[in-house]
Amino acid sequence: MLERVFVSGQPIRIAAINVLEVVYDAVRRQQDTQAAKEVLHCLEKLGIEIVWTMAPEVLLRAAEIKSRGRLSLADSIALALALDSGAKLVTADHHEFDAFEQAGLGIFEWIR
Repeated sequence: MLERVFVSGQPIRIAAINVLEVVYDAVRRQQDTQAAKEVLHCLEKLGIEIVWTMAPEVLLRAAEIKSRGRLSLADSIALALALDSGAKLVTADHHEFDAFEQAGLGIFEWIR
């Protein structure tokens, strides 16, 4: 399913805080900080743009989203970035995002 995302031709963006989650997990599993560099290299190689700074409107929207429920701060930022960009949020996190999809608060591409 993830292949659809890469062949769609749409730009792929990820917030730095969400990259941190992936990098942290890689470093923790491999017990080696080199894993962080490998993750960054893979994202670059795949053509995924890392959004290193947060625009004020994304910050405000993320705060609003976070205030609605039990969504993590990082997931709130991911959804706010997607909404701000008019993009789909690609995720496997049904538990976190199903309620937002049902409420019409975002467009989701489910990878599981």
